[in-house]
Amino acid sequence: MRNCGVLLPVSSLPSEYGIGCFSKEAYGFVDKLSEAGQGYWQILPLGPTSYGDSPYQSFSTYAGNPYFVDLEELMKLGLISEAELKKFNFGKNSKKVDYEKIYNSRFKALKIAFDNAKNLMKTGKFKVENSETFDEFKKTNSLWLENYSLFMAIKDSLKGVSWSEWEEGLRLRKPETLEKYKEKLADEIEFYSFIQWMFDIQWKKLKKYANAKGIKIIGDVPIYVAFDSADAWANPELFQFDENFVPTAVAGCPPDAFSATGQLWGNPLYDWDYHKKTDYEWWMKRMARAFELYDTVRIDHFRGFDTYYSIPYGRKDAVVGKWKKGAGYALFARMKEVLGDVDVIAEDLGYLTPSVINLVKRTGYPGMKVIHFAFYGGAETTYLPHNHVVNSVVYTGTHDNETTLGWYRGLDKKVKKFANEYLNIHTEDEKEIVWEVIRNAYMSVGNLTIIPMQDFLCIDNEARINTPSTLGGNWEWRMGKKDFTTKLAKKMKNLAEIYGRAAVRGEDKEEA
Repeated sequence: MRNCGVLLPVSSLPSEYGIGCFSKEAYGFVDKLSEAGQGYWQILPLGPTSYGDSPYQSFSTYAGNPYFVDLEELMKLGLISEAELKKFNFGKNSKKVDYEKIYNSRFKALKIAFDNAKNLMKTGKFKVENSETFDEFKKTNSLWLENYSLFMAIKDSLKGVSWSEWEEGLRLRKPETLEKYKEKLADEIEFYSFIQWMFDIQWKKLKKYANAKGIKIIGDVPIYVAFDSADAWANPELFQFDENFVPTAVAGCPPDAFSATGQLWGNPLYDWDYHKKTDYEWWMKRMARAFELYDTVRIDHFRGFDTYYSIPYGRKDAVVGKWKKGAGYALFARMKEVLGDVDVIAEDLGYLTPSVINLVKRTGYPGMKVIHFAFYGGAETTYLPHNHVVNSVVYTGTHDNETTLGWYRGLDKKVKKFANEYLNIHTEDEKEIVWEVIRNAYMSVGNLTIIPMQDFLCIDNEARINTPSTLGGNWEWRMGKKDFTTKLAKKMKNLAEIYGRAAVRGEDKEEA
């Protein structure tokens, strides 16, 4: 069934508190999506971000980002006052996230809320309506919550240094050392668990609201976890580590036309032989958690399951490396057995070998088609709309690309000429040009079309989310409170109806 949606990170939502969160603005955005005939809201990973603020480098693959907890909701629960919140500086720029100010203010505000909740829980007076209790939440999520909360408490006590620099007893998780820190940091551990409880309550409430409005959530699962994460520290057997839990090789991409030295991501690589012996148990738990949070899951860097690029640990770039065999179809066969027929999108961008193409086909998951990539080859380029297949998800661009306006402005003459001819562009009005690119995405036979919100708003590269292989200036853009207008929603819905993508709501069915 044909459908459409919008890509917008939670961090890009407008908010009074410096970064997008599960606030009234998030609910307003869902309302606008419904009004605009959209059926999906695609977001980026929701995990707690580390150095560089990238959602793809998280302290935990299971936990939620404390930045996204709505402070106004905590205020309604009586955990913090408006006067207390006004004392903090969350950043004054409504168009950009100031991560330094967010880091320095958010956790202080959350700790005030936690201290008040702790006192209320002692009296038995603190309850959150339609939610499991704090103790129930901790028990239900003990698989990951205990390790995450301990990891973060230790990290804070050691001024944020990577776990690879911790004392040997902590680094190698010697039981007597762990017990000593659990006792010493009991309050801090409880704080991190409490924030996850609040995150869980608020996110599930927002997701339930979206689903009731006919909006499904597309989440994002990075193939790799960060090295400096609770996942790597607590589960060293899952990765290619030596006896001292030091990586023997790390992830990245080889040199190509875009980078002479390749991309050195630095993530630990999986020990796929170990995962196979355990029937991919860790992956099944990870994906089960993802489907608890999202309706559909986009799996990032899908080609890494076929073959992955292995770079010897300690290298300064990705020039030296080898392609090695990944998990292959066995992981997804197991996933189908354990989780059933779940909705997955395979991020199959970049150079694809026949074996990668065959893996995607065998899983049955839709791949991705990006219009920005379509005009650099001939008429056979698979990203050109006339070559799309039904089982695909079509984008103008992704979070890693320029906005469509920025992309079009930067095209060289030859590529722009082909794009103009293909897209039937006979105007110099840049907004009309952006909408023509969007229209071509909507025309595609691909079942689902997802458009970044910046493209619907016709904003240039000031609204770009991420430039790969760069540090600073990424993940910062925020949408203005009044940007998503009723006029824009009507235009989006009209386009969705013309190309048979408008989501059918319960009320629409009744009218029909």
